[in-house]
Amino acid sequence: MNNGDLEGGGDEAFHAKGGRKYSPVRPHDRAVLEMSSMDPGSSSSDSHSSIRKIKVGTQGKLDSEGREGSVPDNDGVNGLHREHKLELFGFDSLVNILGLKSMTAEQIPAPSSPRDSEDVSITNGHPKPSDVKMGTMMGVFVPCLQSILGIIYYIRFSWIIGMGGIGESLLLVSFCGLCTFLTGISLSAIATNGAMKGGGPYYLIGRALGPEVGVSIGLCFFLGNAVAGALYVLGAVETFLKALPSAGIFTETTTKVNGTVSEPIKSISTHDLQIYGIVVTIILCIIVFGGVKMINRVAPAFLVPVLFSVFCIFIGVFLAKKDDLESGVTGLSLESFKDNWSSDYQNTNSAGIPDAEGKVHWNFNALVGLFFPAVTGIMAGSNRSASLKDTQRSIPIGTLAATLATTGLYLVSVFLFGAVATRDKLLTDRLLTATIAWPFPAIIHIGIILSTLGAALQSLTGAPRLLAAIANDDILPVLNYFKVGDGSEPNIATLFTSIICMGCVIIGNLDLITPTVTMFFLLCYTGVNLSCFLLDLLDAPSWRPRWKFHHWSLSLLGASLCIVIMFLISWSFTVVSLALASLIYYYVSIKGKAGDWGDGFKSAYFQLALRSLRSLGANQVHPKNWYPIPLIFCRPWGKLPENVPCHPKLADFANCMKKKGRGMSIFVNILDGDYHERAEDAKAACKQLDTYINYKNCEGVAEIVVAPNMTEGFRGIVQTMGLGNLKPNIVVMRYPEIWRRENLKEIPARFVGIINDCIVANKAVVIVKGLDEWPNEYQRQYGTIDLYWIVRDGGLMLLLSQLLLTKESFESCKIQVFCIAEEDSDAEGLKVDVKKFLYDLRMQAEVIVITIKSWDVQTEGGSQQDESLEAFTAAQQRVAGYLAEIKAAAEKEGTPLMADGKPVVVNEQQAEKFLYTTLKLNSTILRYSRMAAVVLVSLPPPPVSHPAYCYMEYMDLLVENVPRLLMVRGYRRDVVTLFT
Repeated sequence: MNNGDLEGGGDEAFHAKGGRKYSPVRPHDRAVLEMSSMDPGSSSSDSHSSIRKIKVGTQGKLDSEGREGSVPDNDGVNGLHREHKLELFGFDSLVNILGLKSMTAEQIPAPSSPRDSEDVSITNGHPKPSDVKMGTMMGVFVPCLQSILGIIYYIRFSWIIGMGGIGESLLLVSFCGLCTFLTGISLSAIATNGAMKGGGPYYLIGRALGPEVGVSIGLCFFLGNAVAGALYVLGAVETFLKALPSAGIFTETTTKVNGTVSEPIKSISTHDLQIYGIVVTIILCIIVFGGVKMINRVAPAFLVPVLFSVFCIFIGVFLAKKDDLESGVTGLSLESFKDNWSSDYQNTNSAGIPDAEGKVHWNFNALVGLFFPAVTGIMAGSNRSASLKDTQRSIPIGTLAATLATTGLYLVSVFLFGAVATRDKLLTDRLLTATIAWPFPAIIHIGIILSTLGAALQSLTGAPRLLAAIANDDILPVLNYFKVGDGSEPNIATLFTSIICMGCVIIGNLDLITPTVTMFFLLCYTGVNLSCFLLDLLDAPSWRPRWKFHHWSLSLLGASLCIVIMFLISWSFTVVSLALASLIYYYVSIKGKAGDWGDGFKSAYFQLALRSLRSLGANQVHPKNWYPIPLIFCRPWGKLPENVPCHPKLADFANCMKKKGRGMSIFVNILDGDYHERAEDAKAACKQLDTYINYKNCEGVAEIVVAPNMTEGFRGIVQTMGLGNLKPNIVVMRYPEIWRRENLKEIPARFVGIINDCIVANKAVVIVKGLDEWPNEYQRQYGTIDLYWIVRDGGLMLLLSQLLLTKESFESCKIQVFCIAEEDSDAEGLKVDVKKFLYDLRMQAEVIVITIKSWDVQTEGGSQQDESLEAFTAAQQRVAGYLAEIKAAAEKEGTPLMADGKPVVVNEQQAEKFLYTTLKLNSTILRYSRMAAVVLVSLPPPPVSHPAYCYMEYMDLLVENVPRLLMVRGYRRDVVTLFT
């Protein structure tokens, strides 16, 4: 038989007597063409070609591309001896693998092909020139400090103290600071658990919670940083125009009516905000385009005046006059401290000025939403992780130091501001910091402008690097434009970020967007805490962070605080931000490329599976919890077309054995040969079979076993496949309809051996006849599902019929149960018992009892009997001829009666009796179930000491002219129960 020959045999089609046409699997069949067009992955031939064969000898060396050639030996004989010193171990030495030879100035050839998905820099003797790297101070601490210390401290913090009082302000700062501090601890733990690439929190979340979660939170965090840059720019411009009104190009005048007096008030023009905002954004983008060097030079110029302004505020507090009570500044006064200790929540107008008729009401929740942006920015250092010299040292120290420093500053400021002015002064003077600053207020204006510009610079620096890191992971093809090489600046991503920032600046009023930006930051913090919580709780062997001060309870508390703060600020904006992240997650799961980063969810699934497996134990599963776990035997009885790993309809049938797709199928195949020689063939075949399973949308796994022959391979499979109670409980295979037509004499012994092995291993057996005609999910069937229930099988046949009804292709069918009674007197009682049994099982079926009166095949006539008689006569002649042949061979050789290498005992009368039994059953099936959608019949076990050839004749007579038949044999246990 050639490679192109098919399992179905020759070109002629097989016709049943009833007129239905049955054809074998052919190369031009639609299912075969669809499967052949699939990419099977690496075929066996490809896998052979991809293996580099290494020849040991002195004739030549491998060049840099793996070819054997005449590469000059620079080391001479001694060098050759040194290269092969560890030849016994079969691997290159660690010096070769890790590139440590470059430390001794030795030239080594680069490997021909590093492993896929591995980020390896290969150099020939010289280290790759690295770009500018930053340390802890300039790389993490300064960016975090600039991002955290912003405009809220200067213009809103004193107002918050006046509204909430010193006591609740301390609680507010501690509450928000604890949230960011716990997030910093979680960030430190994850960041010190190995080398960290660019992307900061996105990289950490994606590697811990999976690419879908990482990309969804990462894109939201990028958007939050980009829009936050616009907020900072507008804050700087607004402060500048208030400090220097003459710089305004446009003027807007509004009229304020106070009783009977109206007075004009000049306000900042929106056009001025837009023009100056765009100019400032362009300047900041030019700095960012200049790269890390320019950012490092400019950042101190923004930070030093800010720190100096804070110092001037503290000096002004201590030097404040105590005798000028009319101005509201009392100096450090114990009386003011006592008066301002408690809260005084009241209504205000839109400018924050107390007004009894104001429409804005304040409480602690509202203060949380107002103050929390003052503690965000802890991710500014990790955002530029690709530019750090040592991420595992810089990120923990720099982030936590900046968090503690700013939180300490806020706590000290609560005491100082609460004791230096009256409550009215705190609530009415938005620039109290400028009022009390020493030596003059202009320093505070400069501090506000530079602090906001510094925060905007950090946002415009971190956001493009975050977007480039997401693009470099190649999860979403739409982001491929933002990819950058190692050590390169993300210029395209920076341009895109600046466009978003300028677009938000042009809008001018971002009051509606501001809470969403805060939500994005909190969403990112939640992701970091949940990542650390999951990794800490699972405690996989790879989880060994250098940062030891962490615990899963702290991470869980941090995540809970983030979620609480989100809802405290605004439940509506929380829902909007979660909905946006969910949409991105859904889009990534559909359009994104699959990526396996060893995330924590995979580890959680693994541990959950282990715990579930242990909880199941080794005891038998209760019938209420019984699930079919079919072992699909894919090895064909003949040949299949190339690139077709198994019969195209096997997966369709496997899906029919599951309820709503629940359950697992194990597809197995056996390759004949030696394992060492065919290991690569087995890997290629397994990948091809797995592709087929995925193509068919079947939940299952593929397994390939290499064995000397099919019999030995199947015995190993049936004994060892699966774990505990997750071992397969049903063996499914195709009936070998072609064995006689193709004269495959080895099939009967293999077929009988498989059934006997299943019986010994206590596995149920389902043999499918007419698999070519099995419907797929789109081919609806009508008629009946007929069950010929002959022996007790634990209810497996009944359960399979119910599972078939759950599929769209069989849902229009009805079930008929045929019971075989030997005597007429047993018929009525059997029918009543079966009906009661089916009722208790919640199964609707029509019960029909058939009586076999006699073995005389001539008592009943009809076309069905004529067809069966014709097949019976032919089978009888073949069995007689086979028995005479083996008897003659035994007499000639003087040995006991042997068949298939085993001694057999042949009782010709018993063989004829078995033929009569199958004849009677076949004629009954043809009489009642010729038009049935599918027929299920009990599978008789192979008789002991009977030749396998005789059993195949019995089976051939049983399935003769039946278009679609399932032969079912249960095992020694029930799979259905009458009780709830």
